[in-house]
Amino acid sequence: MDLRDELTADVVIVGFGAAGACAAIEAARAGAEVVLIDRFAGGGATALSGGVVYAGGGTEYQRAAGVDDTPDAMFAYLSQEIGDAVSPRTLRRFCDESAAMVAWLAELGVPFEGSLCPYKTSYPSDRHYLYFSGSEASGGFRDVAPPVPRGHRVRAPGTSGKALFAHLAAAVESLGVRVLTQTTAQQLVLDGERVVGVDCAALSGAPVAAHRALSRYATKPGLYVPPLRRLLHGRAAAIERRSARPLRVRARQGVVLAAGGFVADRAMLRAHAPAYRGGLPLGTAGDDGSAIRLGVAAGGATARLDSVSAWRFITPPSAFLSAVLVGPDGRRICDESRYGAAIGRAMIEEHGGRGWLLVDAPLVAEARQQLHDQTVWFQRMQARHMLGALRVSGSTVEDVARAAGLDAVGLRATLTAHNDAARAGAPDPAGKPAEFVRPLLTPPFSLIDVSVRPSRFYPCPMLTLGGLVVDEDTGAVLRADGAPIAGLHAAGRSAVGLCSNSYISGLSLADCVFSGRRAGRRLAGVDRNENAF
Repeated sequence: MDLRDELTADVVIVGFGAAGACAAIEAARAGAEVVLIDRFAGGGATALSGGVVYAGGGTEYQRAAGVDDTPDAMFAYLSQEIGDAVSPRTLRRFCDESAAMVAWLAELGVPFEGSLCPYKTSYPSDRHYLYFSGSEASGGFRDVAPPVPRGHRVRAPGTSGKALFAHLAAAVESLGVRVLTQTTAQQLVLDGERVVGVDCAALSGAPVAAHRALSRYATKPGLYVPPLRRLLHGRAAAIERRSARPLRVRARQGVVLAAGGFVADRAMLRAHAPAYRGGLPLGTAGDDGSAIRLGVAAGGATARLDSVSAWRFITPPSAFLSAVLVGPDGRRICDESRYGAAIGRAMIEEHGGRGWLLVDAPLVAEARQQLHDQTVWFQRMQARHMLGALRVSGSTVEDVARAAGLDAVGLRATLTAHNDAARAGAPDPAGKPAEFVRPLLTPPFSLIDVSVRPSRFYPCPMLTLGGLVVDEDTGAVLRADGAPIAGLHAAGRSAVGLCSNSYISGLSLADCVFSGRRAGRRLAGVDRNENAF
C-alpha cells in the first residue's frame, strides 16, 4: 500500500453512530486526542432508529410521570430477557447506572420527557415519550417484577433517532474530535500483536459530495426500496474504488470498533442466521459486518452471530392486543401482548415465519377508531394495509380459515379454548394478561396476514445482535482463549452486549451508550491510571 497520508491520535474510533460518538465523547473529555472515522457521513443505524433508550431504576422522567422503579426491579425483569448474553454483574452495573446514563445524555442536550403513553404500543405517538417498550406488562413477566415503563423516547417529532444523533454529534464537535467522513476502514495496523492504527481509504475533493448524496438516498428512501438502495450504494462504492486515497491513522492508545452489525451483508446472514430472510434490514450499507471482520482478522473471537431480532409488531392500534395470533395449523403462536421481537422469533423459529391475527367485527371497528390517535404516519400506513389488503373475512370461523388457507379444525379449537377461558374469567391459554383478553364472538371473522415476508407497506425490520467477544469490564476484544487483544476495543452492535440474546426497544441504543462510554473511558485511562491493555 503506497501511503501518501498519515495521522496520529491517542484514540481512533471506527464508526460514528451512538456507540462511536459516546466513546469519542468520553475519551475526549478525559483529555485524549480522538479521531473518529466513518465510511459515510455519520449517524448509522442510530439516526434511522426510533431514538428510544431503555432506562430505569428511577429516572427523572419516570418520577415526573409518577412511575416508581428501582434498579432491583429493572434487574429482575432484564434478567429474564437478557439471559446469559452478559454476566449478572454487568447487568447489575447497567441497571445501577441507568438513571445516571439518562442524566448524562440530558447533559449533552438530548431531550427526554415524562409523558407516559396510556396504552401499550410498539412506538408512541408524538404526544408521548415514556412507554412500555418491552414485555414488562406481558404474561409471565409480571410474576418476576411489577410492570414498569422504561422506554425513554427522545423528544422529537417522527422517529427520534436523528435527533438523538444530532445532539451526540454536536457534543463530539464541541470537544474538538476530528471526524473523518467518507473514509472507509480497510484493515487494522498491528505492531506484533498490538493494534496500533487503521489503514483507510479516504475521499476528498469533488467525489465527497456525490458520495455523500448517494449514500444518503441509499439510506432513505433506499431503506424501504431495496433495489434502489442497492443501485445507489453500488454507485457510491464505485466512487470509493475510483477516487479514494490511502490514509493511515495511527493510535497511541488504541482503536474502538463501533461500526454496527452485519444485517446488510447477505452472505453473513445466510451463513449464520439462514432462517431470517424476507425482513427489512434495519441499518445502513455500513452495517455489513466490516467491523466484525476487522476484529476477527486481528485475532478476535465472535459469538451469537446467529442472534437476529425480527420485529413483527401487531400494534398499534392497541385493539389488536385482544386478537388471537395463529400459525398455519390454526394453533396459537404466543401471548399477543409480548414485544414484537418475541413475536417475530416465535413466528420464524417455530412457524416458518407465517402468522395470522384472528379478529371479529367489533375488534376491527375499534381498531379503525384508534388509527388517528394512536399512530404516527408509518404505523398508520401499516395498520391500514393490515385492515385492507392483508385481511380476509368469513361469516364463520371455518369460512375465514378456508379463505386464508389455514387448518379450519385447528382454528376452531383455538378460538373455542380462547373464548371459553375469556368468558369464565380463567387464565388465558397463552398466558396473556386478563386486561387484554376478550371473547371473539361476532361475525364476520377476519384473519389478518402478519407473516414475515418482503412488504413495502408492512415490513418486518431486522437487526443482528451478535459480534466480537469483549471483556465486560473494559470492552477489550478477546481472543478465543479469553486473552485481550492489545489496543483493540469494540462497542455497540459490533460487539456482544446487553441485547445479544433478545431485543426490546431501546436496549440496543442503551447498550451503545453503555459500551461506547466504557471503551472510551478505558482507552483514555479514566478507569485506571494506565492505558488499558
